[in-house]
Amino acid sequence: MKKLISVIAAACAALAIPLSLAGCADGGDVVKINEVTHSVFYAPMYLADALGYFEDEGFEVEFTNGGGADNTMAAVLSGSADIGFCGPEAALYVAIGGSADMPKVFGQLTKRDGSFLVARTPEEHFEWSDLDGKEILAGRKGGVPAMTFEYVIDELGVDAKLNYDVDFNYMTAAFESGIADYCTMFEPTASDYQAEGKGYIVASVGEQSGEIPYTCFAAKESYINANPDKIEGLLRAVTKAIKFTMEESAQTVAKYLVSYFDGTSEASLANSVQAYKDIDAWVTNMAMEESAFTRLQDVIENSGELERRVDFDELILTDAAQKVYDEVYGE
Repeated sequence: MKKLISVIAAACAALAIPLSLAGCADGGDVVKINEVTHSVFYAPMYLADALGYFEDEGFEVEFTNGGGADNTMAAVLSGSADIGFCGPEAALYVAIGGSADMPKVFGQLTKRDGSFLVARTPEEHFEWSDLDGKEILAGRKGGVPAMTFEYVIDELGVDAKLNYDVDFNYMTAAFESGIADYCTMFEPTASDYQAEGKGYIVASVGEQSGEIPYTCFAAKESYINANPDKIEGLLRAVTKAIKFTMEESAQTVAKYLVSYFDGTSEASLANSVQAYKDIDAWVTNMAMEESAFTRLQDVIENSGELERRVDFDELILTDAAQKVYDEVYGE
């Protein structure tokens, strides 16, 4: 745990300058969001932008890609991002380590693992037990993707080797170079990889793992206190986009995503959206439930990365998300 916290601190120092220069001009009407990676898994967030929902709330959003939850949290801590969008474990580690201006998680978007297991050859009758004795590129040690995968194979009694040595952004390239027998990939990367004949999707990690607070919005307490309208506005915009995603077809959603995924076809995007619909990837109410937070800590504890448990109220804010949900869904 201490090593993970120190990694975040080091990344914070390294990222402070590059990320602050990467986006558009700073201004009161811009909210800078650093996302853990760029994926159709986060479709409602991009839809909120494409459909003008953020603009309706009086601000624009600027997205930067952290390439890992530790880097995203580093951007938040350094002030080069206003809001981090990543696994809540990154904020949890900071809470455990102590911080004068602690990040708080104020909204949840995804409720299960969004990665798919990709094999080198077709496996029409894949069973998780087939992973016995195999090597899997599963993500960074201490990150929710790797810990969720570890949780799955532990629950199933599978004896596989998890490779934690490759940075998140380079996992697909490493797999293509011949490292490991399987690799976990998010969409649209997994579908694109399969379409190119480089690998084959054999299972959904999230379908097997069950629900867990997987990707959330977090910001320093000082930012949340100083910008309540932006926090509520972001939650309202994304909640409306979630509703749109749930009610419309994958093909309709994909049309709005094309400009956010250069080089990915509309058909591929539609397949990716449908894949996430099929596993029930998104919440409707962005207010995290305490039971979900408890399960997250169970998963982290299972991997040996939890130094101490954190109380729900110490890290999680729900009032704004619940208020917005009641407004959007008329309850």
